Amino acid sequence: MRVLQFTIPVAHEKNIIVQRDVLPHFYPHLHRHNEIQLTWVQQGEGTLVADNNMHTFRGNEIFWISDNQPHVFKSDPSYFLPRSKKKIHAMMLFFNPVGPLAPLFELQDTKGIKAFMHQHKGGFKLPQSQVADISQKMLRIRDTSGAVKMICFLELLQSLYNIKDLVSLGAGVQSNIPNEHEGVRIGSIYNYIMQHYEEPLTLEDVAKRAHMTPQAFCRYFKKHTRHTFISFLNEVRINEACKQLTAGSYESIANIAYSCGFNSVTNFNRVFKTVTGKAPGEYVDHYFHHVETSFAPEP
Repeated sequence: MRVLQFTIPVAHEKNIIVQRDVLPHFYPHLHRHNEIQLTWVQQGEGTLVADNNMHTFRGNEIFWISDNQPHVFKSDPSYFLPRSKKKIHAMMLFFNPVGPLAPLFELQDTKGIKAFMHQHKGGFKLPQSQVADISQKMLRIRDTSGAVKMICFLELLQSLYNIKDLVSLGAGVQSNIPNEHEGVRIGSIYNYIMQHYEEPLTLEDVAKRAHMTPQAFCRYFKKHTRHTFISFLNEVRINEACKQLTAGSYESIANIAYSCGFNSVTNFNRVFKTVTGKAPGEYVDHYFHHVETSFAPEP
């Protein structure tokens, strides 16, 4: 995947960076950076693209993005409407595992944490049952300084290390550092598809947007994303359908299918099972039987 190389805009003397964002929407471009990123989405919803995989995100969820892992937290299209008053609230913790902190992870007592970071190059999502504890540890890091901050940071990493049921986000296969032109181009294509998935998008439409012939676009898109145009569009649409199905209330499966860009319920059911491995009804039953809810509002 070709993405923008991103520099975290903070003072260079800081080894552990905590950033709080309250914005109309998340940063909308595919990017990566040298730092590991732990993101607590306090308020907001949308789609997380990590490597070439898509995941729904909602408020009070925490995600680990590995160093140099391509990603974007793409807010729902409703956040980009002209009169939208929606806001996202998020707290991010950044640290570079091979920067000034590298000697810390060479100590005998922290080699397990170093192995943990290497094992999770694809990133992960925390189980909901762990969000309250980890978010409180993030707040303690934010509110401390000096040696106390470092102690809290190590406690956070040790707690993450002890969690067994982490949900992987991506494959963890990292490509070479891209040039900026390619990052902007593929990011623009992703953004266009994710903002117009509910429309009857065609290959010709998106190829024209990318200033390519359909044949050239197919080769380009598959090379840089390992998806075909149709497989990516289907995943975006099914990801949106999953959000609507698990939101708690909906009129019918048919309404969801049409609102997500499918032209028939039969086609929707077929694609849904191909992407998720379950029929829509089975997916909902599984979700509400296995997902715990817990809330940890920020003080």
